[in-house]
Amino acid sequence: MIKFENVSKQYERNGITTQALNNINLTIAKGDIYGIIGYSGAGKSTLVRLINFLERPTEGSVRIHNQLLNQLSSQELRQVRRKIGMIFQHFNLLESKTVFENVAIPLVLIKKDKQTIKQKVYELLEFVGLSDKANSYPKELSGGQKQRIGIARALANNPDILLCDEATSALDPQTTQSILDLIKQINEKYKITVVLITHEMSVIERICHKVAVMEKGNIIEHGNVLDVFGHPKHHTTQNFVSSVINDQIPSGVVENLLKIEGNKNNIKLFKLEFLGRSASEPVINSLILQQIVIVNILFAHMSEIEKTVLGSMFVQLKGENNNIDKAVHYLRERGVQVTEIKQWEIN
Repeated sequence: MIKFENVSKQYERNGITTQALNNINLTIAKGDIYGIIGYSGAGKSTLVRLINFLERPTEGSVRIHNQLLNQLSSQELRQVRRKIGMIFQHFNLLESKTVFENVAIPLVLIKKDKQTIKQKVYELLEFVGLSDKANSYPKELSGGQKQRIGIARALANNPDILLCDEATSALDPQTTQSILDLIKQINEKYKITVVLITHEMSVIERICHKVAVMEKGNIIEHGNVLDVFGHPKHHTTQNFVSSVINDQIPSGVVENLLKIEGNKNNIKLFKLEFLGRSASEPVINSLILQQIVIVNILFAHMSEIEKTVLGSMFVQLKGENNNIDKAVHYLRERGVQVTEIKQWEIN
């Protein structure tokens, strides 16, 4: 478990004080994949450096497995850090050393014997799918291969916690997916707690269990990924979510439909939101078959988060007002969140 209690961090430079973190309270449970997302300067990298105490809080405390890091000696901190692996955006491999030597670095530093090092390094290279690259040098590897070597090195000391600081930002989309799949595999196989720093909501969507959204040194929203994606409250969170869940219909499309139909009293526009069961059942088809209203589907989007389907749909309902009300009631009874869109909201 990782716990931040009233943590603030200030930097002093040339007489100027910068508030990097402001009264952070956050708990990361053992075995979680916890995403921390924010734009540049939000404070997320400072936050992750407090976990291994490369940065010390100005105020507040950080606990790992109920150990108060603020009170540990230098030797005790070194012991804690050995159980924390870290993956970097730009890999941080030593170009003058082979792949084998790069992965072996943490084991050499704690003076493991050669046979133990050899066995562990080849085990890790096999796990990340690069056992044939042991004698290669970093310059001979692709970006994805370099990151896999970085991951193998981070696992060398059998860590309890894996910190990923923008670990996929330098990779192309296809390679990003493979690295995220590998991180998820690590979490599931070794039960390692993963803290993942990113500015890409698609990364959070793919592998994280929980997420904290940061802005200007504050955590503005946090919780289960499904809850945050399904009901983002803060404007910044809404912007992040909209980057992966396209739930906005172009206003021009709606306006043109309204103009064409003419009789606006018998036409209403709705945003429908589906979660879990309501997204997997033929709710709209059942409504159409009842023939109480005409249903015109304008736009729809579905995503799968944490093995749960999350979807949104914009529909135009045509008919008498009382029949439209019945249709809305029918949808809500089946777990669909229904929001009417007034004309003034799309102008």
